[in-house]
Amino acid sequence: MDSIAAGLKTTAPPDQGDTGSPARWVVLAVALSAIFMQMLDTTITMVALPSLQSDLGATFAEIQLVVAVYSLAFACALVTGGRLGDIYGRRKIFLIGMLGFTIASALCGAAPSSAFLIGSRVLQGLCSGLMFPQVLSIIQVTFSAKERPKALAMYGASVGLGTVLGPVLGGWLIDMDVLGTDWRAIFYVNLPVGLIALFLGMAKIPESSAGGARRLDVTGATILSAGLFSLILPLVIGREHDWPGWSLVLLALSPLLLAEFFVYENRLSKRADKSPLVPTGLFKERSFTVGLLISVVFFAGIPSFFMTFFMTLQIGFDYTPISAGVVSLGFALLIAVGSARSAAVVRRLGTKTLAVGTGLLLVGMAGVIGTLHWAGSDLRGYQLIPSLMVAGLGGGFFLAPCTGIILAGIRSREAGSASGMLATVQQVGIAIGIAVAGILFYGLLGSNADDASRSALPELRRDLAVAGLSETEQANVTAAFQTCFHDRMNQKDLTGTPESCARIEKEMANGPAPQEVKEKVQDAVTGTAVPEARKANFSDSFEQVVYWQIGCFGLSCLLVLALPKIRPEDVQDVPGGA
Repeated sequence: MDSIAAGLKTTAPPDQGDTGSPARWVVLAVALSAIFMQMLDTTITMVALPSLQSDLGATFAEIQLVVAVYSLAFACALVTGGRLGDIYGRRKIFLIGMLGFTIASALCGAAPSSAFLIGSRVLQGLCSGLMFPQVLSIIQVTFSAKERPKALAMYGASVGLGTVLGPVLGGWLIDMDVLGTDWRAIFYVNLPVGLIALFLGMAKIPESSAGGARRLDVTGATILSAGLFSLILPLVIGREHDWPGWSLVLLALSPLLLAEFFVYENRLSKRADKSPLVPTGLFKERSFTVGLLISVVFFAGIPSFFMTFFMTLQIGFDYTPISAGVVSLGFALLIAVGSARSAAVVRRLGTKTLAVGTGLLLVGMAGVIGTLHWAGSDLRGYQLIPSLMVAGLGGGFFLAPCTGIILAGIRSREAGSASGMLATVQQVGIAIGIAVAGILFYGLLGSNADDASRSALPELRRDLAVAGLSETEQANVTAAFQTCFHDRMNQKDLTGTPESCARIEKEMANGPAPQEVKEKVQDAVTGTAVPEARKANFSDSFEQVVYWQIGCFGLSCLLVLALPKIRPEDVQDVPGGA
């Protein structure tokens, strides 16, 4: 993809770039505002999931889709968006993407239902895919070779800040509850930024396109999108619907469609008059093939971790969104530190930098598992911060240089197409990771429910004895508590009240016991036993899900060893990560 290729190169013909006009910094601000919002909207929704689930009555599968479909739509539009900018003009496609993203953000904020929100997130992701590839090309044609490294460094900082500030900014906006908007503020915050960027973009961004750009591969883009949606959609919602036939059919179709995409692109690659999305000759490059695998596996780890992390703190341990966001701040800050220091590490270690990064992530995730196992239902968020800081440092060492290291091993004129495909599979990895981690997490909440409720029984029995209940009455209450908790943790919507719980509450309210005793029993069950069991259940389930991240980062570390050995000085100066 020529547009991304242009942005990836740090040298350009002498006549490229505006060396004198102050407007170039306005152009940069507009372009970076788009990157910031795109990265922000990848992570800001994580901390809002419990709030929007409660407000919209969404199921687990639906809140997973709120996150996953954005990344999936983003991935499907990335390579196509770059080619559209090459053909029709980067400024034009960028502004169309910005307008669509702003409108989609307004629709997300106003969503009356989970289905409407999911549809709006798809539109938001598609528009992100239009904007993202244009930014590096706009920087390339706006700045001289001398100033370009500074502009690219600011680009990298915007990617990092957008990712880092997402959970904290999201928690703060929800906690502020401006004009009663609650979680909706995380989308409305894009509106003023988007409108200002549109106004300045129309006035200041120069138009540019790729000379001799070839036509769009619509058929290839359609096959690729169909294959990816056939894979992700059933993974996200199949469990909730007990794996109906259509979900299994889609899962079976997805590898066939992706294979057909490869066959079709291979056929186009052999014809001089055609322009494939992905020239299949790239797959002969070991760096590209291994790099794709590393990207999809690695990016299946971090976002899926934070989805379950925020669900555990907020639903399991009653943290507010802002408190949960603050706990994650150590991870975010150390990502920034690791990113800033990664260039120096790359100069010394080259490809091994990625292995160091994944190794630190493995240590951090192991620390999270150990902390959860040790603390159990007595977990305090601050206890996770040291492990998250180690993981964050590893994330910085990996995210910042990963694209440059992978592309440094590619000796091909199709480096732009390679970079576009890498960015695509990173977003696909995010969607797959969220889907798989969701299946594991929500399944474990159900299967661990009985053990979690049993852990709360000793204290419950003591409280019931203090309330004056006989042993027979205590046995009846504890049995009812366990039944209700089991049913609550195995339903699709944790905010709902299962029939068994409603029936038990009614029986207790109509029982012959004095009102004072009923109140003591109610307080013992709902005020102590239920929160204790919920904490134990979420802590145990989250601990077990983190082994998914251990697998992702461990496999990434092994795959890094399969990359071609390169000299540190050959690594391209590229802002890394999706």
